Amino acid sequence: MVSRGGEDYVIGLVAGGVALTIWLVLVFARQGFWLTAERDTRGLPAEPAHWPAVTAVVPARDEADVIATSIGSLLTQDYPGDFRVILVDDNSSDGTAEIARGLEPSNRLTVLSGQPLAPGWTGKLWAVSQGIAAAGETPDYLWLTDADIAHAPDTLRTLVTRAVGEKRVLVSLMARLRCKSVAERALIPAFVWFFQMLYPFGAVNRPTGVGAAAGGCMLANRIALERAGGIAAVRGALIDDCAFGALMKQQGPVWLGLTDRSVSIRIYDTYASVAAMISRSAYAQLGYSPFLLVGTLFGLALIYLGPVLLTLAGQGYAQMLGLGAWALMAIAFQPMLRFYGRSPLWGIALPGIALFYAGCTFASAWAHWRGRGGMWKGRAQAAIGA
Repeated sequence: MVSRGGEDYVIGLVAGGVALTIWLVLVFARQGFWLTAERDTRGLPAEPAHWPAVTAVVPARDEADVIATSIGSLLTQDYPGDFRVILVDDNSSDGTAEIARGLEPSNRLTVLSGQPLAPGWTGKLWAVSQGIAAAGETPDYLWLTDADIAHAPDTLRTLVTRAVGEKRVLVSLMARLRCKSVAERALIPAFVWFFQMLYPFGAVNRPTGVGAAAGGCMLANRIALERAGGIAAVRGALIDDCAFGALMKQQGPVWLGLTDRSVSIRIYDTYASVAAMISRSAYAQLGYSPFLLVGTLFGLALIYLGPVLLTLAGQGYAQMLGLGAWALMAIAFQPMLRFYGRSPLWGIALPGIALFYAGCTFASAWAHWRGRGGMWKGRAQAAIGA
């Protein structure tokens, strides 16, 4: 128990004050990241008079369980303009390419066999680069989407409408992630919420400032991408979507928002599988810096665990400050919980969820130190970005 007037009480008072101040800044001075206000169907301009040509590029490595659904959703787009799909099979061993080729015949689909991974590239971006090269100069826009994303039939129409009407060089959607298993229900809403905290969508969508994107669904102006140096400019980036968003923002305005019309069909049915997804790139987010790792873990403990300890074991003003910080974070989590259809009570559990993410961040660093960082489909790629 913290004694009033004692040294421990003063420490608690300072820690509570710092935690509450940080949460006040996050809630009221961080572009309202937590409000989930940026949605794909809100504020759309009028549809263009002329629909530009678009080519979708889909990298795929061992995606036999999802490829038919994802590619099928692309082939059924109701886009009025010229539209093609290029699937780049990244040396799959499970028949991904054969499944795609066996879909209902369509002159929209081309399946390419990817070349062996080139030095200095991550696997995904190397596959994307081959698809872009195959698209040539025909398309006005390139739709870069993942093999585990299924899109509503009017998704491309919506993307192009915003890109053309608002003169955006990049329009990106944070696909709605699967949230059905126990692990997904507990951890996935926070994944998107933490992403928004790092890259507030309101700030991304302003003409200047931070650039970011969500890699599952990105519509890029081809000429702007070429001016930026092409996909090769970010070839070694493990967090490739945010690197790509920052690159494109140097060429013009970008837009990033939430959607429930592009959905992830990848299953994370255990806590271990969610942890692996988080750990793959968490240390890369810190620039592979041990100092930033220590600072991040300390910061997470201060602003998430600290308020809980002060609320449960503190006294007086220290306890009130801790309770205020805990309440603020729980309130700020509510819009994301509603978006994913989760109980408001998960807001109270946010400190525990944050500690899980802290553990994943340390695990990411540990994997990197062991030469196993950025593991994806049998490839350790984090060393590329170190």
